[in-house]
Amino acid sequence: MELQYHVEQLLTRYVQCIDDDRLEAWPDLFVDDCSYRIIPRENADRGMSIGIMDCDSRGMLHDRVVSLRNANVYPEHFYRHLVSSVHIAGIDNGEISVQSNYAVLQTRNDGTTKLYSAGRYMDRIVAVGDALRFKEKLVILDTYRIDTLLARPL
Repeated sequence: MELQYHVEQLLTRYVQCIDDDRLEAWPDLFVDDCSYRIIPRENADRGMSIGIMDCDSRGMLHDRVVSLRNANVYPEHFYRHLVSSVHIAGIDNGEISVQSNYAVLQTRNDGTTKLYSAGRYMDRIVAVGDALRFKEKLVILDTYRIDTLLARPL
């Protein structure tokens, strides 16, 4: 039960960084040699790792945030993540395998809210000192279609 709690707290901190626009803190939830990928379900089901976003280190996650803040231009919008069914699938060599479902609502500056993305997280989590960190975060979209710019992490 204690491990479940700590895993759920890590997932909560993850989505709050994104939802509260504290993106600079987002990479700190990962180990240095991490992997972060967003992949359509169609590719994941075929064993193809080709994704929409692919970062293979915490440094790349930091670069992604810098790009979001300085280079990308997009209309103001807000995310709200809903995470459910957090399941610890196993522990192997100190890595915790976790699967959960997610849905992201997007509210635009005109006040409209819509379902932006839904799918599942496939995570490998490790302990770093007293804290848990993501070693791998695989975001599997239920579809390959995103009808607006995918600028922020999911």
